[in-house]
Amino acid sequence: MSDWFAIDQIDKDTYIISEYKHWEETHAYLLNGTESSLLIDTGLGIMNIYNEVIKLTGKPITAVTTHVHWDHIGGLRYFPKFYVHKDEVNWLSGEFPLTLEQVRVSVVERCELPKEFDINDYSIFQGTATRVLKDNDTIDIGGRLIQVLHTPGHSPGHMCFYEKDKRYLFTGDLVYKDTLFAYYPSTDPQAYLHSIERIAKLKVNRVFPAHHDLNIEPSIIEDMRQAFHQLKEEGKLHHGSGVFHYGDFSIWV
Repeated sequence: MSDWFAIDQIDKDTYIISEYKHWEETHAYLLNGTESSLLIDTGLGIMNIYNEVIKLTGKPITAVTTHVHWDHIGGLRYFPKFYVHKDEVNWLSGEFPLTLEQVRVSVVERCELPKEFDINDYSIFQGTATRVLKDNDTIDIGGRLIQVLHTPGHSPGHMCFYEKDKRYLFTGDLVYKDTLFAYYPSTDPQAYLHSIERIAKLKVNRVFPAHHDLNIEPSIIEDMRQAFHQLKEEGKLHHGSGVFHYGDFSIWV
């Protein structure tokens, strides 16, 4: 039995499902409501995340992806009901911005793969979402209401998910401790700044990133806002400027 996934509990109805043996250290989040469960991101698809999810809920499960990058949609194949932002629907129908070979290299890069995993069988998920999301939509799972925030920059249809009652913010690849990627063609550094500005206005008690260190304070959002503004003022907030370091995070534009 593989120990690929690590499970942590946030509260009695919220769990983190992590893939620490891969260099990207991805995190998916399971939110259990009274009527159904919501899985935010589905990881790399190296192992079957569904087998872990059903240990934590007996309710109907909907998956939603913060954005359609390979390390977030890998497990969508196990969930017939899933949501995606309207600006990335086409990425699930053969217009993914990376080649299969590029993705396969990233899958095996700097990680401890399970013995039962065969990279030759790995593919980029394609499918049709059961719901297409837009900014300020809500997802009601019974007793828990999740707000959709369209936060482009890292990708055109990137979303954060905000649970106002708990002041939980699930930030995907917009906010985490490490290098923030805004350098490749499908990114938009200016939009990234606007998205950071938007979430900086929210009342947030806990920040839950999609990668790396889970010990992350809400104050990092303001630090990032200031860093992006500094780059803009210096005329560096555009592709090709380089990598800029700010303590717990870096910005690559």
